[in-house]
Amino acid sequence: MSQWVLGISCYYHNSAAAIVHGSDIVAAAEEERFTRKKHDPRFPSYAIDYCLETAGIEADDLDAVIFYDNPALTFDRVTKSLVQGVPFSKSQWVQAAPLWLGSKLRVEEAVFRKLQVKVPVLFAEHHFSHAASAFYPSPFEEAAVLTMDGVGEWATTTIGYGNGRDLQIFEEVLYPHSLGLLYSAFTYYCGFKVNSGEYKLMGLAAYGEPKYAEIIREKLIDVRPDGSYRLNSEYFGFIDSDIMTNDRFHELFGGDPRSPESRITKREMDIAASIQFVLEEAVLLLGKRAKELTQSSNLVLAGGVALNCVANGKLLRSGLFDSMWVQPAAGDSGASLGCALLAVHQHFGVDRVRNAERDSQKGSYLGPSFTNAEIKAFLEYNEYPYEEFSDEERAKTVAEAISQGKIVGYFVGRMEFGPRALGARSILGDARGTETQSIMNLKIKYRESFRPFAPSVLDTRLSDYFDIDHESPYMLLVAQVAKDKQYPVENSMDDDDMLPLINQVRSEIPAITHVDYSARIQSVGPHEKPDYYAVLKEFEALTGCGMIVNTSFNVRGEPIVCSPEDAYRCFMRTDMDMLVLENSILLKGAQPDFGEAEDWRDEYELD
Repeated sequence: MSQWVLGISCYYHNSAAAIVHGSDIVAAAEEERFTRKKHDPRFPSYAIDYCLETAGIEADDLDAVIFYDNPALTFDRVTKSLVQGVPFSKSQWVQAAPLWLGSKLRVEEAVFRKLQVKVPVLFAEHHFSHAASAFYPSPFEEAAVLTMDGVGEWATTTIGYGNGRDLQIFEEVLYPHSLGLLYSAFTYYCGFKVNSGEYKLMGLAAYGEPKYAEIIREKLIDVRPDGSYRLNSEYFGFIDSDIMTNDRFHELFGGDPRSPESRITKREMDIAASIQFVLEEAVLLLGKRAKELTQSSNLVLAGGVALNCVANGKLLRSGLFDSMWVQPAAGDSGASLGCALLAVHQHFGVDRVRNAERDSQKGSYLGPSFTNAEIKAFLEYNEYPYEEFSDEERAKTVAEAISQGKIVGYFVGRMEFGPRALGARSILGDARGTETQSIMNLKIKYRESFRPFAPSVLDTRLSDYFDIDHESPYMLLVAQVAKDKQYPVENSMDDDDMLPLINQVRSEIPAITHVDYSARIQSVGPHEKPDYYAVLKEFEALTGCGMIVNTSFNVRGEPIVCSPEDAYRCFMRTDMDMLVLENSILLKGAQPDFGEAEDWRDEYELD
């Protein structure tokens, strides 16, 4: 009889809960989606409720609860690091002590308080949780495992191997030496928020040149041929202060960090390009080391650095491995799933059940869904005008709207687990439109204009548009737009003005073509999300184009929408034209005055 195991991650950033029944992943969700607090680190009370409700069990049916981290080991690292930093680390201790003494060392108490029953509480190690989240749901019987993030207890990078239900870690890099913290230091220096702005730095890198790569190699990080590396702690502030960098770091790059929301200059573009270049070099060497240690033809990845889809694409194209799989929720939220699977297979000894054709992540559609009856009750109670369509009519109506240049909020099925919208909580547009990117950035997402959008493309048309022969269902690989789809452009930039570069039409599909002709791809097949696949097929039938723009259904500073109410509020506060709530479709012009459009952004921290 299979065990029910609940995995939780919390107290750092992006808390989450996941529940598994043997090898079957039943449900998983981030706490932020319910509380509407972006990157909510608190105990995942709402996510736990959702998991238990979806599983259809009570708390006393659980065989175990497992925490994704070993708090005692983490506390050991924190205290030893702070002692080393005395007297400069005093402010860090003042901030850390109440949290550790108040909650972080009392996970069992928090679990019992929430569940109101005595359930065995287990603890995993942070990078084992990441490794398990990467290997167990993957489609591979055996694989090399590479995890990279800021820091767990002590480990920041690990190389291991999974086979069947067995999982081992062979080598690790320890704090303070960390690729994740190195990248976050540059995120901070370029004026973005740590632990949420790293993807902005990755997008900005395409506009610059790696002019500072040699300085980074000489002064900040020593990467060795075997993939091991060390940071020069003299240049970083995170060890003994509240900020990521210090004066020596700032002198190295010619001045103070960029102020958030200030103008982005060529300096930030070149710095972003440089750290991205160095990161890719390090990841490739780690991949090479993983190959040497395991001799596997398969590689799986997790940890926050595995969300760097540009580095992932370079690793795939290196040819080191025949196949690669990245955990869609690669950050700490995904570790809640990893530790649950680790408990099932390692603690309870349950054999792993694998689908050789597809992974067992179920498209990462593991969050809440809402029935048509619930949707209609919400709309009718609030007197929001809508029209109801069949599944087939819905796909045709949405595809036609997109083909006419309309922007569509799409809310159908179970919410995605992880940071990427994959066609369940998505905003959709026409990839062929020359103004789609600027409209979606400035009038829908309220975010920086330089940031690219991702395409959802039919899996059968993938090689027609992109230089890639590997599926990418989770938007975690970057590839070049096919040469025959590209248009030649002049990439020069005057006076740090990015707009001329951004507004150039670079390909037949300009809305998803980044400045370097790359795109972060989601390949869509008919299996996990047939309703979304149907939209793409209808759009292809109408236009001949097997691709649309797909971005997450939220605005800057807000988590991806979870409920119909979240979706409606976002729809009315932006310039979206159409909202799809399951089989109900709403048009903006038919809706009553919402009355919040002017000042709603004051509610959010716009990071």
